[in-house]
Amino acid sequence: MGFIIRLLIVGAAALLSSYILPGVHISGFVAAVILALVLALLNAVVKPVLVILTIPVTILTLGLFLLVINALIILLASAIVPGFLVDGFLWALLFSLVLSIITAIIDAIV
Repeated sequence: MGFIIRLLIVGAAALLSSYILPGVHISGFVAAVILALVLALLNAVVKPVLVILTIPVTILTLGLFLLVINALIILLASAIVPGFLVDGFLWALLFSLVLSIITAIIDAIV
């Protein structure tokens, strides 16, 4: 039950983030919830592999390279999810930052 609520919260945060950022487009709430599910799967499967493969670069950049990995995950989700479009790498990076902030705020309220 908690996982479903978390998906709905992330979906609402993604939809709100797309209203804030003009380079990110989500067609509706259903696409946002599907995006939240795909992001959960990608963060569970692909992200740990990328983090392990890029440990030297992450250490050299003092962890800032993890933002690049988050943006790549967003771009991969954009290729997978119909109804979700990101205009470029910079928008994916900004979307991941805004999505994290909005999700944290909503989690704190709920």
